[in-house]
Amino acid sequence: MIGVDVGGGDRLALGVLAQYRMATTEQMHRMIAPEVRIEQTRRRLARLRTEGLVDRITLPQAGRTRVWFPTAYGVQLASEWPELRGHRPSRTVSDPTAVRLKAGHTLTVTETAPVFLEDARGRGDVCEPLDWICEVHHPIGSGEAVIPDALPYYRRGPADGDNGSMLRAFVEVDRATMGPERLAAKLPAYERLHRYVPAVPGRRPSLQEPALEEWRRRYPLFPRVLFVLDGTGPAGVENRISALRPPDSRHRPASCTTSPSSRHRWPTCSSTAPPHPYGAPSKTPANESTGPGPGTGRGDEAAADDGRGRCFARQQGRSPCR
Repeated sequence: MIGVDVGGGDRLALGVLAQYRMATTEQMHRMIAPEVRIEQTRRRLARLRTEGLVDRITLPQAGRTRVWFPTAYGVQLASEWPELRGHRPSRTVSDPTAVRLKAGHTLTVTETAPVFLEDARGRGDVCEPLDWICEVHHPIGSGEAVIPDALPYYRRGPADGDNGSMLRAFVEVDRATMGPERLAAKLPAYERLHRYVPAVPGRRPSLQEPALEEWRRRYPLFPRVLFVLDGTGPAGVENRISALRPPDSRHRPASCTTSPSSRHRWPTCSSTAPPHPYGAPSKTPANESTGPGPGTGRGDEAAADDGRGRCFARQQGRSPCR
């Protein structure tokens, strides 16, 4: 691999594309090298393309935007690295036709990641490009699974005053391609994940070894469910947030944000200060029932993660947040 800096930026660029599936040139620049000129990112991607590690398509309907994705060879190489060990990319991740057809949704998911990364950099928190993991498979029994669009890992810094707690969230991106009721139908699947206990053949739970929910094998605390709402106006956002908050529910199972496409620091619903990606600490857990959300599990992160959420406001006006 002559000319490829496998120990630096080239390695990170390939790893990001293998993990995110696809990204525009601007998105790549904001994630991997915001401190340099974007021309350097363009040259890096062109070099990786020459080496057969990445490829690109052009979206004519989006101002001829270039969309980069890993080749089969690039995915194979990146999957062998320790930081991507266990990575299970889609079988169509390197297919140009599949990339074109999936670009609308996947690029919106990718666009959400820099919001977390940029906020972390400004606050002294830790959220690196490879801390944003796409489409993690979570079985819920009967051959079904919950596959969130993304799973970010975010560690709070000393400025937040809680000794660097690790925060996690299941991110679902909605582009208004389905009705509010279908969007809300995703929540029961997360409730099933919260209580799903895999059966072990020939073994029964005991007092000494009780059965554990599947999610506890991965997370000390059940991650919050975070919906990113895009492709609709204030009324559509209101309808979707209302649908995600059933009237008979005693807890707030999810946080909602509007689209991060207009990149600026949105105010929180309660103040004009720049928000933390997971919101401010709350003395009252947001979840008081058995559904998903912070407070549903017990672990070393419980005190730090209870009651956190984030609700962004659009530049022209605040979005609903209740």
